[in-house]
Amino acid sequence: MPTATLSRFAPIVVPQLRLALGYAAKLVADVPADRFAHMPAPKVNHPAFNIGHLAIYPERVLEVVGRRELAAPDERFVELFKAGTPCVEQDGRYPAKDEIMKRFNGRWELVAATLPEIPDERFAEANPLEGRMRELLPTIGAMVNFLCGSHLQMHLGQVSVWRRLMGLGPVI
Repeated sequence: MPTATLSRFAPIVVPQLRLALGYAAKLVADVPADRFAHMPAPKVNHPAFNIGHLAIYPERVLEVVGRRELAAPDERFVELFKAGTPCVEQDGRYPAKDEIMKRFNGRWELVAATLPEIPDERFAEANPLEGRMRELLPTIGAMVNFLCGSHLQMHLGQVSVWRRLMGLGPVI
């Protein structure tokens, strides 16, 4: 895979993506696997759900930047973690911590490696999604920036709150 940067967009987005991946690693490093899908209070999404949810979005990024051949959706993850699916206490439905983290890290690392190859013109194209997502994020670049930054950090913030409820300390 070439490493030359064709894009002025990637040097802005990839560092925030890598920052989020590092933050995620710190957030879960000391979380025991058997507590990864525990809900300490009603309506508090656990790390398995938050990170599993985040692990389905690299495929969308790869598709919209024109690298559909790299996208490898895992339908089990999509069904468990898509937007609108309720988070529940671990009842056997969720994959293990290691499996979730492997998918999350591996797929987002692929995005980080791929974005520098994408020409700026692609990011200026209209967001192909319909409705509210297109209204809020009118270009592919706006959507990719959101998914690689704000979206990750919003859900990782939920993991940070979960840590506090579980009696674990801050990581930053």
